[in-house]
Amino acid sequence: MIASPKLLLADEPTGNLDQKTGREILELLYSLQRDEKLTILMVTHDPTIAREADRMYKLSEGKLL
Repeated sequence: MIASPKLLLADEPTGNLDQKTGREILELLYSLQRDEKLTILMVTHDPTIAREADRMYKLSEGKLL
């Protein structure tokens, strides 16, 4: 975050965390998005987290839907 990036790539940022810690990480990411005007590209298998996104794309059998 030191170099003020425009894009943050997050691969399963809550994947191995308990629910409370996972929520804290998501809130941190959302605050960075809002305060730093940061675009976040996040990969998740959790449909609950995916529904919170501004946009959602699905990858199925190698095709982006």
